[in-house]
Amino acid sequence: MRRKIFIIGLIYMAVALLFPSGASAEETQFIKLSDAPLLSMPEELPDKFTYDDGVDIAYPDEGVKGIYVSGYSAGGERMADLTALLDETELNAMVIDVKEDHGNMMMDLNSDMEMVQNASLDHIDPTVLMEKMEAAQIYPIARVVVFKDSLLAAERPDLSFTHPDGTVWKNGRGESFVNPFSREVWDYNVEVGKQAAKLGFKEIQFDYVRFPEGFEHRADTLEYTRGGYDEGGQDGIQQRVDAVTDFVAYAKEALRPYDVDVSVDIFGYAATQEEAPGIGQNFSRISENVDVISSMIYPSHWGDGYFGAEKPDLDPYRVISGYAQVENEVLDALEDPPVSRPWLQDFTASYLGSGNYKPYGAAEVEAQVQALYDNGIEEFLLWDASNRYSRGVDYSKE
Repeated sequence: MRRKIFIIGLIYMAVALLFPSGASAEETQFIKLSDAPLLSMPEELPDKFTYDDGVDIAYPDEGVKGIYVSGYSAGGERMADLTALLDETELNAMVIDVKEDHGNMMMDLNSDMEMVQNASLDHIDPTVLMEKMEAAQIYPIARVVVFKDSLLAAERPDLSFTHPDGTVWKNGRGESFVNPFSREVWDYNVEVGKQAAKLGFKEIQFDYVRFPEGFEHRADTLEYTRGGYDEGGQDGIQQRVDAVTDFVAYAKEALRPYDVDVSVDIFGYAATQEEAPGIGQNFSRISENVDVISSMIYPSHWGDGYFGAEKPDLDPYRVISGYAQVENEVLDALEDPPVSRPWLQDFTASYLGSGNYKPYGAAEVEAQVQALYDNGIEEFLLWDASNRYSRGVDYSKE
């Protein structure tokens, strides 16, 4: 049963008011109520006052080993096959589209926010979904695509990036982004996260937490608000890093009462350099503000020669192991590092051209997983946009 324990919270605060710490019941009767603050909220809410979604799914003891599931798969016939895959293997989690790449909500989130309602579809029945997740003990992670949002950009150009003639900017694939400097955009996506948590998702995974690729080349020609980030005298690179980092910290704090973990997808190359100048992703600073960091480290996404691999897509173990060593050094330098749970490749990158790729199947997936294990990383996620994952993969440690 979903319930808010708000009344219990009021009782707790009333008791605290009548029986202050250090005073007995007998002494308390002489305290004037006018001398005490009325129903003041504690700075930190006790765990028992967090939201209870009523869905009983525990964090896997062996760590999360999951797959990406599109909203269309989750609400369609493919879901049965994907559930069977998890039942047959060590895989135990699904990252499910709640807010997908175009900006649509794939289910009714029961939100009072009009912008969320206007973007909502009924492709997934969330009650049925959570019943299935709970019955199979599949750890449910809500994927929320944040700043890539063509739908919101079209509806609210003032929250996006526009050309001088007022038209919304689009990238080469016809996609638009909304503005990471905008607090209204922050609140919109945090609202999605809150409602997903209420439905029973145990983790909110924010994706596309960044500015558009190559933004540094158009930052001074497009029109958009900087939300006050231009008032501190910092250059554009640092402004973008601050905005992206601040959103992550803001979202994590806002979701704290809902008892969910917060994770962020991030480009793997962000860990290999101090800054990602165009997009605003600083690996260390984002990692300091999340429970889980999920680097996208597909071998196909690295340039020739990275980590000693002449053709990275042809050498999955070398690439993943090389990256893991770099990431471990970065995370080890943090006082309270998050869980590392990288995205691995379970698709064939034929777009790289002949001689630069090979078909990916069980052997290639196993090589990537083993590379993580060999570097002390116990969790991972598999990506295939079509959700057709390799069969016969041994996900256990050697």
